[in-house]
Amino acid sequence: MPSRFEFSGAKQLLRLLDAVMSIGSEQTLADALRRITETAADLVDAKYAALGVLDESGSRLAEFITIGLTDEETLRIGARPEGHGILGLLILDPRPLRLPDLHAHPDTFGFPPGHPPMTSFLGVPIRLRGVVYGNLYLTDKADGQVFTDVDQELAVGLAAAAGLAIENARLHEQARMAGLLDERERIARDLHDDVIQRLFATGLSLQAVAQMVKDPVAAQRIIRSVDEIDVSIRQVRSTIFELHQRWSTQPSLRGEIVTICDESATALGFRPTCDITGPVDNAVTPTIRTNLLLCLREALSNVARHAKASAVDVDIDVHDGRLRLVVADDGVGHRPTPGSRSSGLDNMLVRAQAGDGSFSIGDRTGGGTVITWEVPIAGSEPAGGEIGSPAPT
Repeated sequence: MPSRFEFSGAKQLLRLLDAVMSIGSEQTLADALRRITETAADLVDAKYAALGVLDESGSRLAEFITIGLTDEETLRIGARPEGHGILGLLILDPRPLRLPDLHAHPDTFGFPPGHPPMTSFLGVPIRLRGVVYGNLYLTDKADGQVFTDVDQELAVGLAAAAGLAIENARLHEQARMAGLLDERERIARDLHDDVIQRLFATGLSLQAVAQMVKDPVAAQRIIRSVDEIDVSIRQVRSTIFELHQRWSTQPSLRGEIVTICDESATALGFRPTCDITGPVDNAVTPTIRTNLLLCLREALSNVARHAKASAVDVDIDVHDGRLRLVVADDGVGHRPTPGSRSSGLDNMLVRAQAGDGSFSIGDRTGGGTVITWEVPIAGSEPAGGEIGSPAPT
């Protein structure tokens, strides 16, 4: 008969195999990282577990996934650790580290206020293609004992499998993203080759019909319809530019513009309309991007403070190598007090002049105020596409 030691070893091996199979089933990186952390805690019966992902420099933690902390404890702790103290030991020297008492180690950094007490510690590095990807941190066995040699071997074995699971999840995400990019390209081609061409042809036909219509009211309605088609063409072209844009970790400029407009609704009492045309994400440089967002916030804030408006139209257009921001409201109009100055408006002027652009504020036809901020940009969208211009190619 097998001895108790042999039976225990076989049981631990089965637990490790089950753990390896478990972490290999996830196909997204975020899910894989969390599953690895959960499985590590379960494998060595740890009360708390964390997985720290290193940044590109390999010197600090960029992500920190935790298991065992309640939502209240997480809120009390606040900012996630960056890799100081005991956590930093594995970054500096990526070898398994086992401590019976964290507080007795000379490099201990202490815990932030609200952090639950922790004593015993087991840490192992996770390697990906020979490079340390991150570290597993395990604290406090459920039975109150310290971590053993067996626990360390199990954690090391799981860390080795974790590297493969992370690589597998990365490959799945790359394949999924490649498929999405291919689909985006297909949709962009269909919009360009079919939808825009049909709209363009319909607009030209309506222009020809309008010239033959005797009734001036009917002719005017046709012209308005042509104008609406022209707007639709610009919007579709803008969508095509966005579909061509590569995935990025940075939020899209279009998305940030919409967010600012949404956030302004609290101060305004209503949501402004927002019309964005042209390749705002592809053609706008980082400096212009920053200035545009600051000027948009200032313009909407100015309306909320002074205009007493019931409607605001935000129009951002990239065309012919220039970016133009127009914010128009239906309020009381621009009525500067003699001798007074607006630091916000002055800043908008300075930002425009710094980019060799222009800034103006004046009355809106029918009542209200129009703010126009315009700067040249490095690139421009392809010409054509609107009715009355050459057909898009």
